[in-house]
Amino acid sequence: MLAMDYRGPYRVRARQKPEPEIEHPNDAIVRVTRSCICGSDLHLYHGLVPDTRVGTTFGHEFTGVVSEIGPSVRNLKVGDHVLVPFNIFCGTCFFCQRELYGNCHNTNPEATAAGGIYGYSHTTGGYDGGQAEYVRVPMADIGPTLIPGDMHVEDAVLLTDALPTGYQAAEMGEIEKGDVVVVFGAGPVGIFAARSAWLFGASRVIVVDHVEYRLEFVRQYAACEVVNLKDVADMAIHIKKMTDWLGADVCIDCVGCEAAGSLAQTISGRYLKLQAGAATVLHWAINSVRKGGTVSIVGVYGPTFNAVPIGNALNKGLTLRMNQASVKRHLPRLIEHIQAGRIEPRKIITHRIPLEDVADAYQIFSSKLDNCIKAVLIPPNAGVPA
Repeated sequence: MLAMDYRGPYRVRARQKPEPEIEHPNDAIVRVTRSCICGSDLHLYHGLVPDTRVGTTFGHEFTGVVSEIGPSVRNLKVGDHVLVPFNIFCGTCFFCQRELYGNCHNTNPEATAAGGIYGYSHTTGGYDGGQAEYVRVPMADIGPTLIPGDMHVEDAVLLTDALPTGYQAAEMGEIEKGDVVVVFGAGPVGIFAARSAWLFGASRVIVVDHVEYRLEFVRQYAACEVVNLKDVADMAIHIKKMTDWLGADVCIDCVGCEAAGSLAQTISGRYLKLQAGAATVLHWAINSVRKGGTVSIVGVYGPTFNAVPIGNALNKGLTLRMNQASVKRHLPRLIEHIQAGRIEPRKIITHRIPLEDVADAYQIFSSKLDNCIKAVLIPPNAGVPA
């Protein structure tokens, strides 16, 4: 089969690899119909995630048609068109029973840190991902979800990570009616977080980024205010000026370890790797939110250390909430929002690229070329059921 193949930082290609096989009675094999490149994949691509091994296939956002099932699978049948949450989870452990599917204790040998994730290095289990023609799906009775017959496949593929992550970012912010919400990052997750903030009752949504075309996109898509960080000398003071000197009620970090905006953080976190990525946005969020406010973090940071102003958070009485999104928990509500027309996920897709050109797709997305917001990969002969 054709699959994306990681050869080292900034080096990926499409090559022929063996098709996956059933390895456990609860496995399924899925023929991929759509897969995405996620901003989190860029952390792998740039060499910032430990134990990302040569030969790995990335991709934790994908849909597909079930082509084979293990003997213990009961909830799927061959031919089902499914969306596959990026979390790999068992459904029975302490955490899964509490719908904390991103924290499953049985799908990753490094489970003290995170649950299993498709195509995201051996720190999350070493599973191959969905930027391929076929993928092995463990725990197939639990994770994959049938795509509703009236749903477009490109809406469905964004339900595997980007939309639920943005939605959970807003949920963890504990937004109340009338709140002012600041979202850092105008990538796909930030765009969805901004749109979701309105669903939770925000009265004002402000998005911060440094790429002008992304700011224009989110301004149109999420009906929000925007701030270009290049125009700001001190982010905390700027946000306070915009909020009667109180600060925002909620700040959401949708950027993570590759944040721009601080030379010291960039050098120490991204180049010298003295900390687990640049914690620039964590500083901005903690210092920009009002006293007693909430900081929600879904941007990815690697293990194990970041220089964070925890004393400021303590003295301001902040609530800090963060986690990998538990996709399955949000699907019923998000499917309802899509079917009701409250949100149209596929409108953020700007590039549809054949899997054969995956190297070009990563270059376009990573370098923010051609006004790229979200890139979707289409495998050869993917097909989409009517």
